Amino acid sequence: MHPSGSSSSLGPGGLDLTQAFFKPIQRAGLPSPAKRHTKISVIGAGNVGMAIAQTILTQDLADEIVLIDAKPDKLRGEMLDLQHAAAFLPRTKINASVDYELTVGSDLCIVTAGARQNPGESRLDLLQRNVALFKNIIPPLARFSPDTILLIVSNPVDVLTYVSWKLSGFPSNRVIGSGTNLDSSRFRFLIADHLDVNAQDVQAYIVGEHGDSSVALWSSISVGGVPVLSFLENQQIAYEKVTLEKIHKEVVDSAYEVISLKGYTSWAIGYSVANLARSILRDQRKIHPVSVFANGFYGIEGGDVFLSLPAQLGRGGVLGVTNVHLTDEEAKRFRDSANTILDVQSQLGI
Repeated sequence: MHPSGSSSSLGPGGLDLTQAFFKPIQRAGLPSPAKRHTKISVIGAGNVGMAIAQTILTQDLADEIVLIDAKPDKLRGEMLDLQHAAAFLPRTKINASVDYELTVGSDLCIVTAGARQNPGESRLDLLQRNVALFKNIIPPLARFSPDTILLIVSNPVDVLTYVSWKLSGFPSNRVIGSGTNLDSSRFRFLIADHLDVNAQDVQAYIVGEHGDSSVALWSSISVGGVPVLSFLENQQIAYEKVTLEKIHKEVVDSAYEVISLKGYTSWAIGYSVANLARSILRDQRKIHPVSVFANGFYGIEGGDVFLSLPAQLGRGGVLGVTNVHLTDEEAKRFRDSANTILDVQSQLGI
């Protein structure tokens, strides 16, 4: 499949209509180098990849979007479907190809491609297949866009972020996993629902693995600037730990519930990743719980590992990790989460 996209050529002989419609002004120079062309490449045109691309388009985050996938017919269909909405969207060039060369000069590469688990297949077998797939994805992205930021969405995201870091040779600040950004959004929603407040007024994080060993930071939850647990204790309002654990379990199980009902998740992860893209490309310096190089935090030693922590994001990728307070129990659970990931990574041979 050849690269294809929007074109100004029309009619017999491929007449370039831009020359007919527009006349340059006199004494004009080259465009100012200060004008920045923002390019995002999305690898994987499945349900998740297309939800991300569609959300990025509607939020006007890029001048150019490139879609890469191994299925040329579906890829071209998705591209045309988005292009046909041009009259209703901000002006964005949309291209698609099976050839990674089209990604050249990308500011941000979002990887959603991944193998699906076969019946009877272990998670480790699935991971091995995804590692083999990433060996064909990450090196060309790094070669064609050596200054890009890699944003990994494919699952298991923490391990595949580590794999991408190793395969790319990039510094750790330019390899980020979507991690628990969405988990934390679900967490905030559930707390807001319990308290009947707006989720945007809830500050709450899930950290660690994006998975069963994730850690809910109850000690740092605040609503409208009021620390929730401290408030309950000061007001002598009784609460049970089992209630808190139930909410955390809802967070962990929520993705499974969506998948069991509709077959896949798409819209929430689309908004989550577009939110990360905005913070990175517009240098927003916002704090997001994303999968970062976690060595040296909260006693993690003994191996390179990527886990979610509240991190400040900007044009340089990960600008820093917030010094959020963890209780002794939370820190232990965080280290246990790291050990879970390290145990899996030790079997990959990378």
